[in-house]
Amino acid sequence: MKHLKTILLATALCIGTISFTQAQSKVAHINTTELIQAMPEMKSAQSELEALGKTYQTDIQASITEYQTTVKQYEAEAATKTDEENQKRGLELQEKQQRIQQFQADAQKDLQKKEIDLLGPITEKAKAAILKVARAQGFEYVVDSAQSVVIMSDGKNLLDDVKKELGI
Repeated sequence: MKHLKTILLATALCIGTISFTQAQSKVAHINTTELIQAMPEMKSAQSELEALGKTYQTDIQASITEYQTTVKQYEAEAATKTDEENQKRGLELQEKQQRIQQFQADAQKDLQKKEIDLLGPITEKAKAAILKVARAQGFEYVVDSAQSVVIMSDGKNLLDDVKKELGI
């Protein structure tokens, strides 16, 4: 009976070791950030986002310049105006400042939405290519080395294969 327990324990350890070894060989890694940056779609998306950002920045800067000009004009004319007119002008300046701040916030939201709209399909395309290559090569797990800590990366790096799949 004692020998049977020893044999069962040894068998279980062997099976566990073999399973662990096989599991290790079915893990690959890829740097998705590097992959996405290499995709031509990403370059055009970045260009589009930069152009939109510059447009918003130009509009905001024009509004700020107009606001500053109005402030200087009102300050120069303040002595010749009544207190009631100066108060109205102060309120007008506050409203202009609030509109500028609101425009900045709206522009930021619009840029974020545009980024999501542009990068979503690119990310999905990269993910589909990674899955296709990983399945074709028999990997069960793919670790993203751009977002995870990889202590040892002796496993298969799929970056070149996925780039080839995408035609990059």
